[in-house]
Formats: sequence, C-alpha cells, structure tokens
Amino acid sequence: MEWITQFSSRSKWPFILIFSFVFSLGCSTIPPTFTPSHPISPETFSHEHFHQALMAHVKNGVVDYPQLAHDSHFNRYLTLLQHIAPQQLPTPNHRLAFWINVYNAFAIKGILEGSSPATLTGRYTFFIGRTYQVGEEFLNLYDLEQHLLIPDFKEPRIHFAIVCASQSCPKLQSAAYTPEALDQQLTASARAFINDRTRNRFDQERRIAYLSKIFDWFSEDFINHSGSLLGYVAQFVTDPDLANEIRQNSYTIEFLDYDWSLNGIPPLSHS
Repeated sequence: MEWITQFSSRSKWPFILIFSFVFSLGCSTIPPTFTPSHPISPETFSHEHFHQALMAHVKNGVVDYPQLAHDSHFNRYLTLLQHIAPQQLPTPNHRLAFWINVYNAFAIKGILEGSSPATLTGRYTFFIGRTYQVGEEFLNLYDLEQHLLIPDFKEPRIHFAIVCASQSCPKLQSAAYTPEALDQQLTASARAFINDRTRNRFDQERRIAYLSKIFDWFSEDFINHSGSLLGYVAQFVTDPDLANEIRQNSYTIEFLDYDWSLNGIPPLSHS
C-alpha cells in the first residue's frame, strides 16, 4: 500500500521527517535475481500450503491471526519461499500470482510478528522497516509493491488483490491466487472491491462518487489503463445503469478516509 502520500497534507512535519529518512536509505531492496542455495524447481513449486491456510482462517475477509500463527501450512509456505528463484517461474501469470501471494503472506507475517500499519510510525515499520525472505534475499512490502508489482506487470487490478492487513484494504480472499485462474481472480477481486459500499459508494442523486483512497494514491495506474478514473471504475460496477452514468464522467469524485485498523482478530502474542 502506498502509505507515504497520505500524510503530505494531514501531518506535514512527521511526513517530511519520515520521507527524508526513507529516501536516505537508498535504492529498492528488490534484487535483480534470486539465487537460493537449495532451490526448489519452479515446475514443482505450488501455493497450495498458502491456499489451505487461507481457506481455514479467512472468512469473508476477516483474518483469524491467532490461528494462522500456529498453522503448519502457513509456516511451511513461508519456508518454501526461501528456496524459490521467482525469475525462473515459467510465465508472467506464474510470476504475478507468485508475487501477489508473497505480498499477502508477508503482510500476515508482519502482523504476527508485532508490526501494525495502524499508526504513522507503525506504517514505516510495517511497509519499509521490516524485511522478509524470498530466495534467501531480503525485501520489504513497499519495494515489493512500488518497484516490482506495479512497474513489472502494469496491471491495475493488483491494487484489489494485495492486502495490507487493514480494514479499508481489499478483503483478503479465502484462496491463494493461481496462474491458471489469475485473470478471473483479479477481475472478481476488482468487482468485489468496487461494489463494496463500505469501500466505495455512489450518490446517484447528487452525482458524487465516494471512492477509496486507493483510487487517489494510484490514480495514474487506473487512468493510464482506461483514460480516466471513472472510466476504470465503471467497467466493474455491476449495476448497468449506474455504470453508464459513471462512464459518462457526470460524477464528481470525493475520496474516503482510510481505516488502517486491523482486518481481523488480533494475534494473541508476538513471536
């Protein structure tokens, strides 16, 4: 989640201090290649362990963190990630599904290890300060999103699939993303998010679209794809009359406040 820009207007001096510190740290943590010492064959790598953990402990987007903390499938999945060279995965869909699942798994891991995006300083730790291992290389959530997922795949539906463990994020799905079903899964995630009235709503009488801050933070991605922000949103609105109204750009846009509180049951203890 692009959290830095949220504070440029609301909390100027903390923003300036953290912004300066973040960019004094240097380049992205994303390495050009991954070379684990004991690699798993990309042909045999599977997201099944993560899938089993999500099916068991995520219900309608509510995450049971105490149960995930002790789930053998989840812990096994994290171990497998240390032994994969993702650049060797065979297709772009394999790589995109991989990185979406990795982001979501590491966001869960961050919560289980005591991080939280609920505060300004907490967001720094959660997105930048805490690192995770893929193929024996360390990376953080901010760089995974900003320096890999967005530029490498240029797929705006990513923003409805990666989940930063907060209430205003898209709901975490009860299934892992797979290369075979990726397009359908991304479309379903986009449609579910855009039509969720707790995240976006449309006042047809006043012609106002109240949109998630995600559409503000990443407006360039959506506009580059569809020509306008409302044009992008309209293609996923399930009410055809409303979609047509929005497509005509007759709505003004107001962005909703972002709720950074936890998207589930808090972990009982931190390891």
